[in-house]
Amino acid sequence: MKLKPNYYKDRVCLNVLAGSKDNAQEIYDAAQGHVLVGVLSKNYPDVDSAVADMSRYARLIDNALSIGLGAGDPKQSAMVSLIAQQVQPQHVNQVFTGVGTSRALLGQSDTVVNGLVSPTGRVGWVKISTGPLSALSADGIVPVETAIALLKDMGGSSIKYFPMGGLKHQDEYQYVAKACAEHDFMLEPTGGIDLENFEPILEIALQAGVKQVIPHIYSSIIDSTTGNTRPQDVKTLLEISKKLLG
Repeated sequence: MKLKPNYYKDRVCLNVLAGSKDNAQEIYDAAQGHVLVGVLSKNYPDVDSAVADMSRYARLIDNALSIGLGAGDPKQSAMVSLIAQQVQPQHVNQVFTGVGTSRALLGQSDTVVNGLVSPTGRVGWVKISTGPLSALSADGIVPVETAIALLKDMGGSSIKYFPMGGLKHQDEYQYVAKACAEHDFMLEPTGGIDLENFEPILEIALQAGVKQVIPHIYSSIIDSTTGNTRPQDVKTLLEISKKLLG
């Protein structure tokens, strides 16, 4: 199965959560395949059960699977790497310190592996202490450019910038986007993104020149009754992406 995501115009691929296998297929169709469908490792009791079920998801959506931690939970880092090794998805979510393990266990460079870094309240600087032990320690804060270089050293593909709180950290986010563009690195804005702020958030990354953007849109488009992502909302997100890219 294909290991590289299906970007619209080679620039944008949505990332949304699936509430079920049927929902995953609905999402995939609504996005015309330009999507990574998130399934959370936290929802499974062990690696084997996760591998079996996520493999079924992957077969339904041409391997457009994104293995998730679950709200960036560092305790899921090792489990995500072990699942990814067997499932070989198109996308892996990781805490900063888990990137090297995931890439090594994948054994190939095509799957996108992101590394979670967080806003700091200071433009040009990000928090990289997002791992199981480092998240419990004093904040590790470094220049954005250093974070990108470290992620590249570990075989990472992209910065997962979380939690953004929508446009709460707009100045910081603009700097991160500019740095990703300058250093040929992908960007995954995450946290508080909805149908209202999606366009300006994506536009900032595209105008900065980021080569490929994977925006994560989660709770705001999930039906609270069913737990499923609304396919119509996914269609809207794709339409906005097409509008921005012409």
